[in-house]
Amino acid sequence: MRLPQQLYGLYERQLVRTLPREALPRHIGVILDGNRRWARTFGESTATGHQRGAEKITEFLGWSEEIGTEVVTLWMLSTDNLTRDPEELEALLAIIVSAVEGLAACGRWRLRIMGRLDLLPADVATTLREAEARTEGNTGLHVNVAIGYGGRHEIADAVRDYLRDRAEAGLTLAEVADVVDVEDIAAHLYTRGQPDPDLVIRTSGEQRLSGFLLWQSAHSEYYFCEAYWPSFRRVDFLRALRSYVTRDRRLGR
Repeated sequence: MRLPQQLYGLYERQLVRTLPREALPRHIGVILDGNRRWARTFGESTATGHQRGAEKITEFLGWSEEIGTEVVTLWMLSTDNLTRDPEELEALLAIIVSAVEGLAACGRWRLRIMGRLDLLPADVATTLREAEARTEGNTGLHVNVAIGYGGRHEIADAVRDYLRDRAEAGLTLAEVADVVDVEDIAAHLYTRGQPDPDLVIRTSGEQRLSGFLLWQSAHSEYYFCEAYWPSFRRVDFLRALRSYVTRDRRLGR
């Protein structure tokens, strides 16, 4: 539904009043999709689309803070994206690095960079880790930034880390096979120590997860929005929350 611009403020306030704060998601995952299609729609360059998408992130985190969200996970670059045209990928990585450094510099949020940084250029990986380290003492919203991320890679990394830990403890592979359980793998995921995502939002109209938080999203609610990420508005966010709070989350019970 498209409303005249002057009515959106009233509509947003009405939406907010329908949202019981105690039922809102603690952890929101977002697949930031549609930057390139947004650029084509408006006759802009691909790099401009990625830049506009990066600029939307701070706005979105502000909305998340307003409702009391504890964790936001942003999928900015997948392992599949690493096969894109080298010129586009170089420009995209520069935009991502600039965006992450900007998030770190604002001093509001604690960042966790998650993904296969070994697949990125060494200077990019180093800069991202340095930005993450600068936010270590921050106590606000936790922001996971997924870069070079794939859900299958994450699970493989978690299993690998678990096996190393058990080997260092002196267990044989057969002994590990007898005792390994779900909690052991979860304790080695990139998001260890954090609640699983309650709500996963994907923009651009695509209705698939594409490997995002495969393990953690077992009980997540999904919301697919038609808007391209650079055009995602607060009213779209509130609609996602309204949809979320009206669902009966039995979690298998």
